[in-house]
Amino acid sequence: MPTERWSDDIWIVRLQNEPSFSDDLHPLLQRLGRDDAPPALIIDLSEVTSINSSNLSQLLKLRKTAADHNVAMRMTGPSNAIWSVFLMTGLDKVFPFTQDTSTALAELQMDR
Repeated sequence: MPTERWSDDIWIVRLQNEPSFSDDLHPLLQRLGRDDAPPALIIDLSEVTSINSSNLSQLLKLRKTAADHNVAMRMTGPSNAIWSVFLMTGLDKVFPFTQDTSTALAELQMDR
């Protein structure tokens, strides 16, 4: 799983295209309900070049699970093609996007 423990409070998840996309999110979803879950997540989409409805569904489930367990979340780095999918589906208003990982780190640290 391409997850970097940036600190005890913030994990960075660097997603890839399928099949890694699904393989990486499944264990993360299971972990969010446990005591060793991070208080904050950054989901880096910079390496994702295509996204399908199943991926969007997984991201929605991740968002709900994170919210249910008070885990702050930021999405970063979508390419123009991926960003257009979020715009067309209206999910740009559902997910908290930040310009880049550095900005997301700063925002999450200020929220703590």
